[in-house]
This record gives sequence, C-alpha cells and structure tokens, in this order.
Amino acid sequence: MCYDIKASLEAQLARAKKEQDYAAMDEILEKLIPLTDLPLYHASGFSHPELLIYTDRSPTFPEVATWGLVPEWVHDDVQRTKLWNNTLNARGETIFEKPAFRTAANNNRCIIYVDGFYEHHHFKGKTYPFYIYRKDNGPLAFAGLWSEWTTPEGGTLKTFSIVTTTGNPLLAKIHNNPKLKEARMPLILDDENAEEWLNLKDRHTVEKLIRPLPEDLLTAHTVSRLRGKEYMGNQEEISSPVEYSELEF
Repeated sequence: MCYDIKASLEAQLARAKKEQDYAAMDEILEKLIPLTDLPLYHASGFSHPELLIYTDRSPTFPEVATWGLVPEWVHDDVQRTKLWNNTLNARGETIFEKPAFRTAANNNRCIIYVDGFYEHHHFKGKTYPFYIYRKDNGPLAFAGLWSEWTTPEGGTLKTFSIVTTTGNPLLAKIHNNPKLKEARMPLILDDENAEEWLNLKDRHTVEKLIRPLPEDLLTAHTVSRLRGKEYMGNQEEISSPVEYSELEF
C-alpha cells in the first residue's frame, strides 16, 4: 500500500527538468504549482491532496489532479465520498478487472513523481514509521491511473490512483502489518518502463511492467510519528532520521 508520500517541487518537476524544457518548468511553476498543495513533505492520501501528474495524453507537461480516483460512472457526491478513500491505491494485479480501475488501466495511465514514501513497521504491538527513498536521492516515478469525473454542477474533477505491486525484500521487512496477507509497495518505474507505462496499449505487455523495484535501489530510515499528538505536520524535517532505541530492525 502507499498512503503517505513526500513530494517536493523538485521531484514534481523531474520530467520537465530531464527534458531540459526550461520554458515548461517556468510555466509549471507560474501556472500549475499555485493550484496544488505542494510542497508536500508528508501528505496522507486520505486528505486528498492535489499534485501534478504526467498523463498519457500529456506526457511532457503535467496536469493537476486530486489523489483518490473517481471513476467516470460515479453518480453524485455521496457516491464519490463513499468511494474516494478506497481508490487511493490500485492493486496492479487486478486493475484490468476492477470496475473502478479498468477503464483507466486501458486508456488513462499516468506517472506521479515523488521524493519518497512512508510505511509503518509493526514491532511488539506498536508501529514505527519509515521513510523509503532512492539511494541516489533521485525522484521516484510512481505508476498511476487517472480519470476525469463530471461533477453534478457540470465541472470537471481530475483524479488519480497509485498502482501497487508485491513488496520487494526491503518492503517485506518494513511493511509487516499482521492484518495483511503480503507486503505491498508502489509500482515504481525506471526511465524505460515509465515511457512504456504511458504509451503501451496491449494489456499483457502492460501487465509485465507490474513488478517490484529491486531493493538495492532503495534505502530507508525511521522518522518521527506520522499520526497522533506527536505528529508535526507538513514540515520539511518530518522525513529526517529519528531513532527508536526499543526498535529491533
């Protein structure tokens, strides 16, 4: 699962920066960033923050979207609210079957660039938050699905979901929730797979991309509490290392 992320301005601009499209970067900063909740040093999907996504229809210039996919067939705000928290993540193995995701899986795929993500480790009845990120500190390219929903007022709500896959050995060690059958992690794409994720049309070829990122590309450390009275909020230092002497890891 992936419900907590860090997304800086730099990470969200990664694709434009890679293409050395400085005019696009200026336009993004001027016109799109003010419409988002960035920077997000820690954001929970359950707060439905607005981020930038790179879609299959606009692979080089991002669009603003809200986390929590709302399928086009949703009837009203009541149904949207009921569904929203259940579509923060899309299980990669079933995206072509689930009614909430299958249209997007076939037609509307996207990439979300983040700095890293947070998961909780269970130890002796308590949970300890970990921050997971690339060893080279580069941005992570999350595979996503997006949708446009027409609101009852006639407006448009653009939303997305983060695709997940089986956890690699690092995530299997961290994400050990006893209530879950297996550890999960976001579907993280490398440069080649990112382009394929946006452009491929054949379902079976897309399904081959749904696999965990090798653990040797990632690292992790414990951080301050992400829930409860000790939570510091969306502060830059929230992803800084914090040691828990009682934790055996």
